[in-house]
Amino acid sequence: MPPLRITGPRIALRPYVPQDLQAVLRYAADPDVVRFLPWGPEGPEEVQAFIARTMQNARRRPRREYELAAVLRETGELVGAGRIGILSLEHRCGDIGYVLRRDAWGRGLGGEIAQALLAFGFGQLGLHRIEATCDPGNAASRRVLERAGMRLEGLRREDIWVRGAYRDSLSFAVLAPEWSAGGG
Repeated sequence: MPPLRITGPRIALRPYVPQDLQAVLRYAADPDVVRFLPWGPEGPEEVQAFIARTMQNARRRPRREYELAAVLRETGELVGAGRIGILSLEHRCGDIGYVLRRDAWGRGLGGEIAQALLAFGFGQLGLHRIEATCDPGNAASRRVLERAGMRLEGLRREDIWVRGAYRDSLSFAVLAPEWSAGGG
């Protein structure tokens, strides 16, 4: 089976390899990048363990997690990550997430990652519903999700424990018929 590769106009999502350590550290160790995320900042040991875990998960059948490196198609430079997980096989429900290093912000790459993940989820994975969350203070991530065609469904109050405190999350989702109708 050929290696998984999901592409957008400027971004490709591919499996992680051990050689990605330094590139992943560039975003995972940056406090500004992980400010709204439930993990990080991460050090070399955590990133190495993360890469190993993604490689192990890629061999599982049925596969339920796709943690992928986001690289620029033109250069192959790793600038972030995208993930899609299957929350329920029975209900055909999944969720997505993404992160970009700071110097890749504001260029539309987050939206491209989200669009590519949604296309993969509804296309190859046959999902019916895909969800995402973001911190209420993360206006950029909210715009990415809305531009990707996801609808705000509500506020999840104190649903995650992050760095010693509970945080709220905004909950977004899109259904396969909406995605198809929207030209996704």
